[in-house]
Amino acid sequence: MDPEEDMHDARGESSQEEEDFYSEGYPSDGEDEDDDGDDAGYDFVDNDSDDPSTDVRRLQQNYTTLNEENISQRQADDINRVSTVLSIKRWEACVLLRHYNWSVSKVHDEWFADEENVRKTVGLLEKHIEMPNKRELTCGICFENYPRDTMKASPCGHPFCFSCWRGYISTSINDGPGCLMLRCPDPTCRAAVGLDMVDSMASREDREKYARYLRRSYVEDNRKTKWCPAPGCEYAVEFVMGSGSYDVCCKCSYSFCWNCTEEAHRPVDCGTVARWILKNSAESENMNWILANSKPCPKCKRPIEKNQGCMHITCTPPCKFEFCWLCLGPWTEHGERTGGFYACNRYESAKQEGAYDESERRREMAKNSLERYTHYYERWAANQSSRQKALTDLQALQNEKLEKLSDRQSQPESQLKFITDAWLQIVECRRVLKWTYAYGFYLHENEHAKRQFFEYLQGEAESGLERLHQCAEKELQVYLEAETPLKDFNDFRTKLAGLTSVTRNYFENLVRALESGLNDVGPSNSQAGSNQAACSKSSSSKSLAPGKSKSGKSRTGGAATSSRSGSSRGMDDSIWTCDSCTCTNPKSNSHCQACDRHR
Repeated sequence: MDPEEDMHDARGESSQEEEDFYSEGYPSDGEDEDDDGDDAGYDFVDNDSDDPSTDVRRLQQNYTTLNEENISQRQADDINRVSTVLSIKRWEACVLLRHYNWSVSKVHDEWFADEENVRKTVGLLEKHIEMPNKRELTCGICFENYPRDTMKASPCGHPFCFSCWRGYISTSINDGPGCLMLRCPDPTCRAAVGLDMVDSMASREDREKYARYLRRSYVEDNRKTKWCPAPGCEYAVEFVMGSGSYDVCCKCSYSFCWNCTEEAHRPVDCGTVARWILKNSAESENMNWILANSKPCPKCKRPIEKNQGCMHITCTPPCKFEFCWLCLGPWTEHGERTGGFYACNRYESAKQEGAYDESERRREMAKNSLERYTHYYERWAANQSSRQKALTDLQALQNEKLEKLSDRQSQPESQLKFITDAWLQIVECRRVLKWTYAYGFYLHENEHAKRQFFEYLQGEAESGLERLHQCAEKELQVYLEAETPLKDFNDFRTKLAGLTSVTRNYFENLVRALESGLNDVGPSNSQAGSNQAACSKSSSSKSLAPGKSKSGKSRTGGAATSSRSGSSRGMDDSIWTCDSCTCTNPKSNSHCQACDRHR
């Protein structure tokens, strides 16, 4: 396979560097996807739209990353807004917002619907009660008499000395976030104690802790914001609900799903991810393995695995029961007359009579289930491992290799951004490819057309990604080790940028197809879908050859290989082959599903 032929037309179209991985804006600031139900599926659409509104929508951010200062500022803005509209003090506005999970609209709705009930619920008095106008007052906690100017009361007017207030507030803050719902120390009073009392009576350390609890409450109780789940990250993410994809990328570079806070997992939905993670951690597969690869001791019932040797089995102490592996009968009843040490006539005759049909059927089902799960899990884990390796290589490239390459090739680092873009694309595609195996595991076995087409798409995606990965990893090494002619390096630039663009487009369309559930491949289109996938696999001699993944495992079963041979002449009239990237497309498509080249 000549890579130069495959990239012939891609070179001319890849000179402009695309910032985003998908139309949603990976990996930076979460641009909103221009979702169109009619365009969903594997009928790959023309990405070059003349409608300027499309580009505007794609550039819209559907989330914002917030640091500590941003959170505090937004919190203060919301408090000021409520305080101004309702004509109440700031600390009272803070109490209201905290009670209604920091929803300004909810506060306004409830307040104007029934102000009296809201005040009663949150503990805000309509009229503040002053402390008795006496020279000395008795503290309601320590019951000592103190001058009036050394006493303080919440709006309910119950007086307590400064020392008791400090102790009460400090204890509440040290007890945890419950201090945000502080009430008057008097057991019979439900009046709220707000931020103003904390600021005036608490120590500096307690005030800082209270402020941290308040910021945490603003993020954790607010349905529009969540903390980034990356270990050690202190950023929060504010999300615009109903704006398409849930995948976001924090400023710490960690990508995650805002809806379920697991790592970003397009094209799989959150429910599938939850089931897959649970299956990986559950004991069910252990039981399947035990059922498929062991038999219980007839006496103590402990599972025993036989991996070699004769049929004479002795259970481990303290049981030490001796039995036949095949029929599970006592070994004292076996010997030469039953077939010796490597056979059992009793078992064979009982098997012919059907005595072991049910147990053998259960063992076979468990074995098949285990093999199927292992097939998908190994490839899921292999792509995860490859992604981690790619992240390590990307970091090494940014820290060391780019500077070295810049010196070797006499190119400024700003002109080498195409290499970083390629590695970022590899990292993202490894993540997508990883989750396609979870998608394939839960794809119904009886949907043969969908499964066949899915495996074809998955195989093509893996082949294209391997090409890009090999170019970025192996071919780059030549230019790192020695000076080369400028023309050769420019050719490498064009090839790598072209591969990056083609791979990005293909994976973008793969994600769309899987998110739509491959809806166009239905029962009515089963034969057409099967023919399309079958014809696609033999459509061009210039396509990618079958290969192995980065883990060294051949793509079989779940990831169909993309080996294709022969000419496109004489093929089904329902498909056509792109002259640029050799990808096979449905006849209804006017643009190539992989590189967007016009037919």
